[in-house]
Amino acid sequence: MDYKNNLNLCHFIAQKIKENPQNKITFADYMNWVLYHLEYGYYTVNHPQFGTQGDFVTSPYLGSDFGEMLAEQFFQMWEILDRPNPFTLVEMGAGQGILARDILLYLQKKYPEFYLKLNYIIIEKSPILQQQQQKQFKNELDFNPSIQWCDLDNFPNEAIRGCFFSNELVDAFPVHQVIVQNRQLQEIYVILDSQTSTEVKFKETLGELSTSKITDYFKLIEIDLCSPAYPEGYRTEVNLAALDWIKTLSSKLNQGFILTIDYGYPAQRYYLPSRREGTLQCYYQHRHHNDPYLNIGRQDITAHVNFTALQLYGENWGINSVGFTQQALFLMALGLGDRIAALSQPSRYSISEVLQRRECLHSLIDPMGLGNFGILLQSKGLSPSQQQIPLKGFCFPS
Repeated sequence: MDYKNNLNLCHFIAQKIKENPQNKITFADYMNWVLYHLEYGYYTVNHPQFGTQGDFVTSPYLGSDFGEMLAEQFFQMWEILDRPNPFTLVEMGAGQGILARDILLYLQKKYPEFYLKLNYIIIEKSPILQQQQQKQFKNELDFNPSIQWCDLDNFPNEAIRGCFFSNELVDAFPVHQVIVQNRQLQEIYVILDSQTSTEVKFKETLGELSTSKITDYFKLIEIDLCSPAYPEGYRTEVNLAALDWIKTLSSKLNQGFILTIDYGYPAQRYYLPSRREGTLQCYYQHRHHNDPYLNIGRQDITAHVNFTALQLYGENWGINSVGFTQQALFLMALGLGDRIAALSQPSRYSISEVLQRRECLHSLIDPMGLGNFGILLQSKGLSPSQQQIPLKGFCFPS
């Protein structure tokens, strides 16, 4: 993004602040425009965002193994649902399409019957990323199953039999920010600090909660930030968009699964009293910091996922919790350990290639990095007998 686009985005947000009767906007509104503005947002402009040339690296960029392990799990889901035709696999937030490509190529080769009965749908807001995804499939797949790009709202209710899944999606949903002041919970708002034709600056102010949904959120997860356990000035995030999202998925899913992969914690860990600055992070050229008012429109802004909120809110809408684990355990249960062990056997790869591959595989299960990602599996509409079948990714040796 060039300087002019960055400035245009800042002027747009400044205008939104001026249009508000109180001359302020919630941080959630600010984050939404910074990331998703149709012309100037971080996820809608054409510049490298992913991989070694971008701002961060995700699991699919470490080789095809991540996608292939997921494909094994999807195949078992198809079998559990009695091999429906079609089995609809909905990827939400597909990035540059690398994960989708890896999944489809693997299924095409190993499970051709499943591949031919697969209806693959991608939910992607960014036109630029849609183009990159379509290029992946055009160049890589010999023949395509049914691949579509849709808006989630366009699905009829209870139309999907299969699986909704996402990898590092929910962390980028806009969040509200709250702070403890005098044993009361207040919300953090964004206001205009100064504005000229060449520069716009924003700053924060405090006020009453913008919606009672924030209070309901903390009641749901049984966390009281105003208790003596939490220090004055304790600051954190509330992802109401994630609750709306899981409610929408429950309405669209007839029978099947929801698989959510992201960095985050259960509620008790998320809202530890010692985590007094919250989890909000900004990523720019493989560096991270916590100032969302820098590099506006040119950096990613994320917050960790509260998996407890997704579980409990999902249960309110008929979604059952199947399991929660870490990525390292999930991938090992699906066979990644066998792939690591195979590297010690004679192969056609050079020593440098073997070492590079070993490093990538270990990165996927690194407990200090990707291996610590949370994986939440939920289901809807399964019969009692189907519910009794253990999912491979959640079967761990005793």
